[in-house]
Amino acid sequence: MKKALIIVGSIGILYVFLAFILPNFIAVPLAAYQAKKVWTEHEKEYSETKSSELVLDSIGNFPFPIGSVSDYENVFNDNQISKLTKIIAQYEEKTTREIAIVSVHSIEPYDNIKDYSTDLANEWGIGNPESDNGLLILFSKNLRELRITTGFGTEKILTDEKCKKVIDETIIPEFKNGEYFDGIKIGLSELIELWE
Repeated sequence: MKKALIIVGSIGILYVFLAFILPNFIAVPLAAYQAKKVWTEHEKEYSETKSSELVLDSIGNFPFPIGSVSDYENVFNDNQISKLTKIIAQYEEKTTREIAIVSVHSIEPYDNIKDYSTDLANEWGIGNPESDNGLLILFSKNLRELRITTGFGTEKILTDEKCKKVIDETIIPEFKNGEYFDGIKIGLSELIELWE
């Protein structure tokens, strides 16, 4: 009888070990490994996106949006991107209007930045679809070109004349001095002020 109890008890302990404890010893490290693998792949994909422009076949060859600031030319450092993103996020939270800043090395297959900028804004869906209240600041250090594109709702306030004035009098002078971050930051602040 005692032997039978020891055997049954041993089987019970073995069952508990195999059913509950052993899977956790295997599953938890395995899940951690899988999570690390997925995260590593995500980081690799992000760094490749940032440096080589992940391209989507759509209206044209457009880079995949990274965030409010998609700096494909690597003009800004991380701290500068963070500052611009914060300005945009605070404004969007207050107004529901959407702003994107994009730098690109090339606008191929387009031959003018105006069409590229308009199609990019439409493809990314910058702005609320109902109120069309988006704003895109697109520039290329390589091509020495800059364009501000506004949705129909935005251009009622930020007219072409106002945008051109910000470009000519604020952004371009800073760009000529090699101050790309200052040009965009000050220009963005002026546009927001005019848009209030």
